[in-house]
Amino acid sequence: MVDKVLVAGAGLAGCEAAWQLAQRGVPVTLLEMKPERMTPAHSSEHFAELVCSNSLRSDQMENAVGLLKEELRLMRSLILRCADEHRVEAGGALAVDREGFSRAVTAAVKSHPLIETKTGEVTEIPPEGPVIIATGPLTTQTLSEAIRAFFGGAEYLNFYDAAAPLVTFESIDMDRAYFASRYGRGGADYINCPMSEEEYEVFHRELSAAQEAKVHGFEDRKVFEGCMPVEVMARRGRDTLRYGPLKPVGLPDPKTGRDPYAVVQLRRDNAAGSIYNLVGFQTHLTFPEQRRVFSMIPALHSAQIVRYGVMHRNTYLDSPRLLNHRYEARREPRVRFAGQLTGVEGYVESTASGLAAGIEAARSILQMPPLDLPRETATGALARYISDETVTHFQPMNVNFGIMAPLEERVRGKKEKNLALSRRALEIIREKISGDETAPAF
Repeated sequence: MVDKVLVAGAGLAGCEAAWQLAQRGVPVTLLEMKPERMTPAHSSEHFAELVCSNSLRSDQMENAVGLLKEELRLMRSLILRCADEHRVEAGGALAVDREGFSRAVTAAVKSHPLIETKTGEVTEIPPEGPVIIATGPLTTQTLSEAIRAFFGGAEYLNFYDAAAPLVTFESIDMDRAYFASRYGRGGADYINCPMSEEEYEVFHRELSAAQEAKVHGFEDRKVFEGCMPVEVMARRGRDTLRYGPLKPVGLPDPKTGRDPYAVVQLRRDNAAGSIYNLVGFQTHLTFPEQRRVFSMIPALHSAQIVRYGVMHRNTYLDSPRLLNHRYEARREPRVRFAGQLTGVEGYVESTASGLAAGIEAARSILQMPPLDLPRETATGALARYISDETVTHFQPMNVNFGIMAPLEERVRGKKEKNLALSRRALEIIREKISGDETAPAF
């Protein structure tokens, strides 16, 4: 007898995980609390509801999320199949008919002979048997407490309300920046982006007047009380930032030997040093405004933002400490997590985590070796980012080329380099699935 897997949550990740398991002959119980109980973010009774945008973002291969979608297509993702079938015109992006897409996913899952769907809330992690928890960023308080207890204490669950933007190292103009730590203490751990008085004046003026994003109904306005957005700080006075996150004291510019007028500091966000965090730049500005205003920092005039600053209610695991790259709980591998609860950010990324968790769970149950997608692939890079114990300030992440293994050869031009990364990744995926006798056909 093959173990039956409980999948909690019928969002993108949960539906994908259930599908991958069932297509490999592993029976599934998919438990979803809708419509018996709805979160403030949801309005439809259907599975895989897209609660924000109807866009799955770029479909171009020089974009990391475009690569990720192509990997998912190759690995026979249900979510991508339904998205492609319900595509609407959106230029180079994959956007879908929201209702048609959700209905299609729901119909496919409910009609699968090996998937039993039930309505109900998961309130605890079952003491026995394989399980995948994919209950999303608005996981109920009851289940949150159960997850917290499972991992041994409150410190293992984060409730993040603010995250600063992340930029790639290669897009920082290092002719206008320098490595240093304040007062020379420790190593030169920060990239410092100096600003003259004139540059700061323009930046401060535009930041103070920039447009903020709307607060959605399912977000808690109180999150702003404990963590002040950088734009709010700017509005409190001309020099507030210069006495706060842009404090220049103790950071002399090696070109002049003097402290600049203001300094934006960037902190390394991963062990490879390919991604940096804008220190103190938690923000609620719209994404276009973040691009516009933060590019006024001289060293960041051409910065590639791989994750925008956000401020909203969210629940996610401290995954680098708790999960491995197969989305298994390190302390008890029969329990897996998938979706935004693991710290992946975005529709496609959630889908990828569900697919990987489902495939790896099926292979474990069928007593087969793990698939173990490498960091050279977008799917594997996401799994290895959320399980990377060297990431000390873990926050949710969209897929990006910065978390993937670099090319061995040098390729000129950003587009050409990204296309080379994509070609390499797809070759690996094709090789992996060609040797995967469990890979299902539609």
